[in-house]
This record gives sequence, C-alpha cells and structure tokens, in this order.
Amino acid sequence: MTTKFLRKLAALSGAVGLAFGLAAPAAQAAGNDYPNHTVELIVPYQPGGGTDALARAFADASRKHMSESIVIVNRPGAGGAIGWNEVIHSRPDGYKLAVLTVELLTLPHLGLAKFNYDDFQPIAQLNADPAAVTVKADSPYNTIEEFLAAAKKKPGEMGVGNSGTGSIWHLAASALEDKTGAKFNHIPFQGAGPAVLALLGGHVDAVAVSPAEVSTYVQAGKLKMLMVMADKRLAAFDKVPTAKERGIDISIGTWRGLGAPKNTPPEVMAKLRDIAAKTAKEPLLREVMDKQNLGYVYTDGAAFKETLAKDNAYFKALITKLDIKP
Repeated sequence: MTTKFLRKLAALSGAVGLAFGLAAPAAQAAGNDYPNHTVELIVPYQPGGGTDALARAFADASRKHMSESIVIVNRPGAGGAIGWNEVIHSRPDGYKLAVLTVELLTLPHLGLAKFNYDDFQPIAQLNADPAAVTVKADSPYNTIEEFLAAAKKKPGEMGVGNSGTGSIWHLAASALEDKTGAKFNHIPFQGAGPAVLALLGGHVDAVAVSPAEVSTYVQAGKLKMLMVMADKRLAAFDKVPTAKERGIDISIGTWRGLGAPKNTPPEVMAKLRDIAAKTAKEPLLREVMDKQNLGYVYTDGAAFKETLAKDNAYFKALITKLDIKP
C-alpha cells in the first residue's frame, strides 16, 4: 500500500468514527428532550367505541407526566389496517403512536393485511376483555347449556351477531363452535355496536361480543349474559359463569395497548414506557375504564410483547384449523 492510500484510509476511518461518535449523543439528546411537540395517538376505529374512549382517557391522564399533549386522531377502516399502516410507515421518532388491538394479529392471518406485530414496538398493554355470549332478556335460553342445546338441534340456524367476518368476536363464536360441536349462523355487522342493536331489535338470537359492549343493556334489564369466555368471573358480572366452569375449555377475547413504529430509538421508547407506566396508575384513567366496563390490565413493553407473540401463534392456528375466510 502507498503512503498516500494509507493516509486516505486513516482519514476515512476517522470520519466514520466521528460520525458514530456523534450519532450516540444525538440519539440520546433526542430521547432527553422528548417530547418537544404534540404527540399523535392513532385510533384505527371510529370515535365513540371502547378503543376510542380508552385512548382519550389515556391522553387526558398523561398530562401530568408529559410536557406536551397527546392528541387523538381517528383513522377507521379495513378493520384497523388503515390506521396501523399509517403509523408503521411514519417517521419512527415517537410522535406518531397507535392503539393496538387483537386485530393486529388476526388480519394478517386472514390475508387482509401484510403487516405483522413485529412492525411495532410495544409500549404497554392497558386492557383485556373476554368474549361473552349475550341474549335478549326475554330469550327462552337462561343458561349456556340451553343455548347450545338449541343450536345443536337446528345447526346453522341460530343467528349470532359479530363485529365483522374475521373479527375477534367472529373468531370467538367460531372457537365456541369448535369446542362444543354447535353450528351457528354467523351474522357480521360493521362493529359490535350495530350487532348489539340488532340483538335488541330481535334480528339475531345472540351476540358474542365483550361485556363492555352490552353492559348498559344488561344493567337496564334488556339483555342477559349467559357466559364469559374468561379464566375467571368478572367483578362487574360476578353471577355470570365462565366457559371453563361449564366444561368448555375456551378463553378468548381482545386487548388494547400502545405501540410505536419498530425503529423508534431506545431512548424514546424508554420515555414512552415510563410515561405509560405512570399514566396507567392515574385514577382518571381507571374511572373511565370502570365506567365503560373495560377490563384494566397493565403490563409493560416486554410482557406485552410476550402476549403478542403468544396470541399471534394462537390465532394463526385457530384461523388455519377453522379455515376462516374473510
């Protein structure tokens, strides 16, 4: 090698070293002054639902722990895919976040989305709600056993409303079929709300949605809940048995949490997780969730990531086994 070449190589190495040396402090500085302007939290559904209510309550409760505000932006459509794709393809700087729900896992296995849960870095889980089988108050079925026996007598005729083909509530009812041998007539609606209204109007025999989505009508005596697909009874509905109590080995439902694009800097992720941990303890957040009958569950980013991986494997197997098509 010539002396001239070696000098050029040394100069280049020095420049690269200087670049790397500056990069770490720059990243650290980005984390230290985060946030220095408004943060957007994308809700991939319409305003007014449980996901939207949780997001807005979190934004309000976070004010004690942030120098800047979180603003809610609703991006409904394609079962959540429109909102999630917007965040996935945004600049990974912590200023555009997403509310994650279980459909993040189910949509790809149904062939309705090309993303996967690894496109997000989980910040925290804030909620978990099981599926529940609910009928009208004047329904002839007073137990889940009576309901399933009737469904088995007329396979494919018992109308069970859900929040859309391939939604978590469609999957829950399908899993119940698989475990019991019953066959339902799955009737999709544009969300759980319309499905519940159809039940109230007598257009379907039952719905398989979360307790939060029927609680107002159950408490008013217009609907009755026959069973929850959870590991233990819910405090707000402690007289309603679980599926496992009735000999049905099933536990299925949804959850909600927060996520950031996968390349968000570690320093910013640490800040976000700290903010989420503190906000999760705020009474304001719990009050809204209790009022909405949303199940409170807080887990940090690492534990939430484990939930994502476990549930992803479960729903992949379930959708494949039942050959569910959108």
